[in-house]
Amino acid sequence: MNHHRRRFVAGFLAVPVTLYTVYVLSPCAQALVIALTDWRGVNAVPRFVGVDNFRRLLGDEVFLRAAGHNLLLLALVPPLTIGLALLFAWLLTGDGTARRTVRGAGLYRVVFFFPQVLAVVLVAVLFRQILRPDGNGMLNAPLTALGFAPVGPLADTDLALWAVLFVLVWQAVGFYVVLFSAGIASIPRELFEAAAIDGAGGGRLFLRITLPLLRDTVQAGWVYLGVAALDVFAVVWVMTAEHGGPDHSTTVMAAEVYRNAFHYSRFGYACAMGVVLFVITTGFAVLVLRLTRRERIEFR
Repeated sequence: MNHHRRRFVAGFLAVPVTLYTVYVLSPCAQALVIALTDWRGVNAVPRFVGVDNFRRLLGDEVFLRAAGHNLLLLALVPPLTIGLALLFAWLLTGDGTARRTVRGAGLYRVVFFFPQVLAVVLVAVLFRQILRPDGNGMLNAPLTALGFAPVGPLADTDLALWAVLFVLVWQAVGFYVVLFSAGIASIPRELFEAAAIDGAGGGRLFLRITLPLLRDTVQAGWVYLGVAALDVFAVVWVMTAEHGGPDHSTTVMAAEVYRNAFHYSRFGYACAMGVVLFVITTGFAVLVLRLTRRERIEFR
């Protein structure tokens, strides 16, 4: 019986494992090999250079700046998005005792979730038009009509990255509002009622019951948002001036990978950047999962 079961499982997994190996593991391995060469394109003959590309990265001011931007987004996007989503979900779902909710909570959830159904490129184009620095943007048109000087966060080297941060949080928070609302609604009402009888208020109910029972969901969301913050290619490339400007003030590692590969034909160097990005992303995911690991809480 066990032999037949293993054969069934092996046969069931053969196709997906093969596809994953061909389309995921194989390109990753090829990228690592190319990162050790100076390959410059399809017709060029690659020359093995060892770790020279990685040494160059240590002195590449633009790449180091891009890595710093990614790390800043990594530090801010997950906590801001999850914090806002938890707050909105708690307000819309109630405290679990009287199930007090905002009137029209279902409509609010739809409104919150709406940005999630928009393509990332569409969101970037939308905010590029909203935040355009001249008087024709959706932000500056009313300001100009009222006699105020137009503002241009995307044209300001000190504000452009914060505009990107705002867009990332704006698009992502709605999905987690819906996700956390469903999680809160699935928690047995008896747990909240028992704690309320013992004198726990709304804040304590959230901190002692709601948040611990949502920990696994929050953990997964933190990893996903962290990976998104380390990627963030489409928003930066479409939304910002000079595809990461002005003056490289919003560039990120993924943008530099694309720029070096397809603008400068430095494919070996671009693959080295990609390998560094892969290592950072994987390390972040492993670190979060290990730091937040605990025994699973089950309730009936």
